[in-house]
Amino acid sequence: MPSPSFVFVMTDTQATNVLGCYGHPEMQTPHIDRLAAEGVTFNHAYTTDPLCTPARAALFTGFFPHANGAWVNGLPLGQTFTHMGQRFRDHGYRTAYTGKWHLDGHDYFGTGLCPDGWDDRYWYDGRRHLETLTPQERSLWRNGLTTPQALREHDVKAEWTWAHRVSDRAIDFLAAASREPDRPFVLAVSYDEPHGPFTCPPEYAERFVDYRYPLGPAAFDGLEGKPQHQRDWSAARARERTGYAVNPMYFGCNSFVDAEIGRVIDAVDRLAPEETYIVFTSDHGEQLGAHGIYAKGASVYESNINIPLIVRLPGRAAAGTRLDTLASHIDVLPTMLDLAGLPVPPALEGESLGPLLRGGPEDPQRPVFVEFHRYELPADSWGGFTPMRAIVKGPHKLAINLLDTDELYDRSSDPDELQNRIDDPAYAAVRDRLHEELIDWQYRSYDPFRGPAWERRPWRSERTLTWQGGWKGPRRSWDDGYAPTRLNYRTGLPNDPPPG
Repeated sequence: MPSPSFVFVMTDTQATNVLGCYGHPEMQTPHIDRLAAEGVTFNHAYTTDPLCTPARAALFTGFFPHANGAWVNGLPLGQTFTHMGQRFRDHGYRTAYTGKWHLDGHDYFGTGLCPDGWDDRYWYDGRRHLETLTPQERSLWRNGLTTPQALREHDVKAEWTWAHRVSDRAIDFLAAASREPDRPFVLAVSYDEPHGPFTCPPEYAERFVDYRYPLGPAAFDGLEGKPQHQRDWSAARARERTGYAVNPMYFGCNSFVDAEIGRVIDAVDRLAPEETYIVFTSDHGEQLGAHGIYAKGASVYESNINIPLIVRLPGRAAAGTRLDTLASHIDVLPTMLDLAGLPVPPALEGESLGPLLRGGPEDPQRPVFVEFHRYELPADSWGGFTPMRAIVKGPHKLAINLLDTDELYDRSSDPDELQNRIDDPAYAAVRDRLHEELIDWQYRSYDPFRGPAWERRPWRSERTLTWQGGWKGPRRSWDDGYAPTRLNYRTGLPNDPPPG
């Protein structure tokens, strides 16, 4: 059997709350909906970090942001970390990336330089797109198209947008790959949309001019008993609370990027070999005013962290399957390696979802972990250092906000996440179990921010959580498929793997 190929598609700022296949048909996303109908949909997939660069860093390396160096916008991947393109390239795959990268530590648009592991002919980051525009067009794109009327007045066509040109290059790659049918490939297609500035043909935004998105009870969350940084966040972007989100530019761009994804899916069906997987996800969500806050950042609300994850298998196997097992960005690279029949290095921090995709039993007790540090280093415009570590397990979420109030939510009884149960005696047992599991994960994953402060919480009566009786943690054992085995400082011999 030939090695399978992969088309990895991602968007920016698109949680499950704005996709038809996740219960919002009014969003007009027929192509992603079709992908879900033909593939396997994870109902509860979560970002590793609700911020662009850290989320992407985890997706492409298989290591949490706190480990891979890119733990905030404005930092690059650490030099010792190998990304998806390099791994597959080194196994004989043809690899290409087109679209937003945001992992070079430069600015929002990138450097224009294709990183090692990807084919330069198809590289099209924001810098390369800007270089095709005149100075006037650059200003128009970034600042001048803020309403549906402006889109109409300037006669914006799909062909002018970054999204469309990203799709063009993806289709060009698929056409070239079809001429080498015996060589497998990995194609990554990364859209900036529906992230602002929401550039799309006017007809998409005009569909939503009169549309009011119902936010439900979360629209009126007063944030009582919740972290101060969320109240500050809400106050900084205060708007009238009507119970609805009105944003035709975002919703229109959300529908437009779906159309561009549809172009790529159609090209896969037309040009790619039979053994091709399509993997679709996004980096994080958009609060839209739920809980009185907008954009993304240090919160564990569903609108912020519950991202789509859909895998279409070759031959449409298991079409229409929906899974409730929790999944994470950190699982994507191990899953792709496993599906390709390639080794999954022990150092990768996620787990392959391959067994689930092959029909294996679900795991209702599987946890996922989410983190946050700060918004951005160069500009640092949103709130400074806001360290958070969180665990999601079943219906419960525990977030430790190191410098603020901690949070515990029970989505089975409180689906809108209005009640912080962190001090509720009825939840003390589940809270403490999640806390212990979260601390254990910090030590297993060699979190450089770990330490007793995460354990010494006001609601925790006993500090009994330290790893193996001492808070410094185990020495790291390392097998990432590339680096030599790490040696113990005191013995010069390989480190033992961490217990558990």
